[in-house]
Amino acid sequence: MSIGTGVVLFVIGAILTFAVNVEVAWVNLDLVGYILMGAGVVVFLIGLVLLARRRRSDTVTHTTVDPTVGERTTRQSSSSSDAASDI
Repeated sequence: MSIGTGVVLFVIGAILTFAVNVEVAWVNLDLVGYILMGAGVVVFLIGLVLLARRRRSDTVTHTTVDPTVGERTTRQSSSSSDAASDI
């Protein structure tokens, strides 16, 4: 969701900066457009970082010794969380 929000902010800022030719006395629309484009880039990058962190996988290895036989047993489990399982 944050990636889409970043793109939308960037597009609205670009429209205000480059496509709208209206002079308003109380606000500079070019400056507002540049601020929105900068905020859109920041939100987009934060969304990418959060997406990369969410797709991380963890592997856990447990080694136990059976006291009756004296054999070592190793159990390995791995878990990964991706975007599809969080929905």
